[in-house]
Amino acid sequence: MSERTRWADVVREAPELAAKAATLFDSGTNKTLASLRADGSPRISGTELVIAEDLTLGMMPHSRKLADVLRDPRVAIHSPTLEPPKEWNLWAGEAKVAGRLVPIDQPEGGLPGSYFALDLTELVVTSMANDELVIEWWRPGHEVQRVSRT
Repeated sequence: MSERTRWADVVREAPELAAKAATLFDSGTNKTLASLRADGSPRISGTELVIAEDLTLGMMPHSRKLADVLRDPRVAIHSPTLEPPKEWNLWAGEAKVAGRLVPIDQPEGGLPGSYFALDLTELVVTSMANDELVIEWWRPGHEVQRVSRT
């Protein structure tokens, strides 16, 4: 089994993009997690996310999202959604990460539940600059890519 991709890897390989994403994820407590139900359809749930060397999160025992990720660990997590200002060029943007959740030990002082670190497969930041929508993304082993649209 290959070593997983950690947040520290993103910080090392794409520091500017990682900093933008961390700011967006830290803009509010509640993030949105997308998981897969048993029938393959998507489920979205609220979650909190800790950003350190890893991206980590916890889930309550017997929750539906926990059942989802124990069955299929592939997830996507979206930063808090902030209303864009009337002046679009001032919009801070949004960040998304995707990957597979890997079980980790309960952190000291953590509530009863299941805890996970994200094995990252993708980071995407969408923002505005100069009246253009800017999409930047990073995948392990690749340079940061960027496209803009008017």
